[in-house]
Amino acid sequence: MINKLTRRSFLARASCAFAAPALLVRRRPNILFFFPDQHRFDWTGLNPDLDVRTPHLASLARRGVAFQRAIVASPLCAPSRACLASGKDYHRARVPNNGYDYPLDQPTFYAMLREAGYHVAGCGKFDLHKKTEDWGLDGKRLLKEWGFSDGIDNAGKFDAIRSGAEKPRDPYMAMLHARGLAALHVKDYFRRRGVEGYAVTDPTPLPEEAYADNWIAENGLKLLRAVPAGKPWFLQVNFNGPHNPMDITARMEKTVRGRYFPQPHRCTRFDPQTHVAIRQNYTAMVENIDRWLGIYLEELRKRGELENTLIVYSSDHGEMLGDHNLWGKSVPYRPSVGVPLVIAGPGVSPQPPSQALVSHMDLTATFLEAAGLRVPRDMDSRSLWPLLAGKARTHREFVLSGLNQWRVVWDGRYKLVTGFDPAAAKNKAGTGTLLFDTETDPLENVNLAAERTDVVERLRRLIPEPLR
Repeated sequence: MINKLTRRSFLARASCAFAAPALLVRRRPNILFFFPDQHRFDWTGLNPDLDVRTPHLASLARRGVAFQRAIVASPLCAPSRACLASGKDYHRARVPNNGYDYPLDQPTFYAMLREAGYHVAGCGKFDLHKKTEDWGLDGKRLLKEWGFSDGIDNAGKFDAIRSGAEKPRDPYMAMLHARGLAALHVKDYFRRRGVEGYAVTDPTPLPEEAYADNWIAENGLKLLRAVPAGKPWFLQVNFNGPHNPMDITARMEKTVRGRYFPQPHRCTRFDPQTHVAIRQNYTAMVENIDRWLGIYLEELRKRGELENTLIVYSSDHGEMLGDHNLWGKSVPYRPSVGVPLVIAGPGVSPQPPSQALVSHMDLTATFLEAAGLRVPRDMDSRSLWPLLAGKARTHREFVLSGLNQWRVVWDGRYKLVTGFDPAAAKNKAGTGTLLFDTETDPLENVNLAAERTDVVERLRRLIPEPLR
């Protein structure tokens, strides 16, 4: 729990005058944040080279801004979400990996919004207590401490199975146990473990309404409809997908079979047909989330709130999908660290896709400024509002990412990776140095570190020292 002294200090930093920047409307906007898990940067309908159909995300992009060079502060669930909650870079957010819980004495932007009068709600996989696998059967165990007014926190895909196969410890498995579906789901997931589990692409035996992302989305709608009248609100919908395993419903399967997708880059793990099937299933999960985005947009229209709601779509990290013979996240290649980022709503000027370098952690300051709050000085987050308002085209000279021993600094052309050896990537360990020219080598194949030592040293100086 936050002690009195820490709370007093926190509130002093969080409570600010509602002097909204000139670019914002006077009325404080509602904020809807769609936050899927493991959605890589290029896997949307905004990419003309892939047959991915996300019409609702495309409509948001037309109304606002799609950032094409957004990366995460850390490509792993718990540290990435800690960086967002705190508005701090990886080396300062105090959650080095999934073996740590979010420190309760560290302020969150959620609490700042709540103290400023927002009704702050959320549902799905928060992953702010990744170490402690206990969510409470109602999913409310730590919501108030994190700064939420209401919500339902559930386990991620494998966390739910690991913790609740016999007895539920989160609300999703509690629902499955109550409906007599838990044993069926556990048996199905047992086939889908590890990298080999990616190749299990047949549908889940669960009915449509019990599929995790559909259940999460319905919870979000209930939370939205329960917002107190007259209060501005913030709602974060944390989908479990498109995280592996590649489980999809029978309805979702029918929408993607027969579509062609290119083979993963430099991958020999599975045969070509299996690679395509995996990518079809990943696409189905992405498109199902987009379907829910459309349902939420229609809900906002019916409520008369669409024009005054800032809508944001992003992810906590990407997914390698076999590129470089790697699966999942946790590595410094762009499919792992790169995420979609689309923002539309009041104060956002429709404009072409942005090439600005941005971090997903910059959403923290963006949300605070949308609410008319000043950004605390100890945050590393930088508001995106100059870009969103069309008053700037650049944002950061470089962006950072990191996990455990490796670090990334990217200046838009050159990308330096330290402490990472591709040969040891499966162990997430190494001490190598990589330098990629992402303009001439976007797939990050050619290591230039030995021949461009001047660039290596220039970028190395930008990597912050870890806290001691």
